Amino acid sequence: MAIFAVTYAYAGATAASRDEHRPRHVEFLKAQFDGGRLVKSGPFGPEEAPGALLIIKGDSKADVEALMDQDPFFINNLIEERTVRQWNIFFGADPGNAGRN
Repeated sequence: MAIFAVTYAYAGATAASRDEHRPRHVEFLKAQFDGGRLVKSGPFGPEEAPGALLIIKGDSKADVEALMDQDPFFINNLIEERTVRQWNIFFGADPGNAGRN
């Protein structure tokens, strides 16, 4: 499996709706973490525009997009912009996988 960096950008006007759907969003992410697909995730700091970074394992960009389409934040149109990019980790990778896809 490859590693993908997924970024979310939220519109400020969706803050109340995100609060409403956050428990289901967290449950979804926890299930992905427990299942080994989600490596790390978290929101950007308060000085940044609202958004988050998620590091996901997947077979392809399309595979990760299909998975993230199931996120309650996505389903409820709370993500203003989402990017999915393959991330080829070099430093910090497992020793046997450094520099590999």
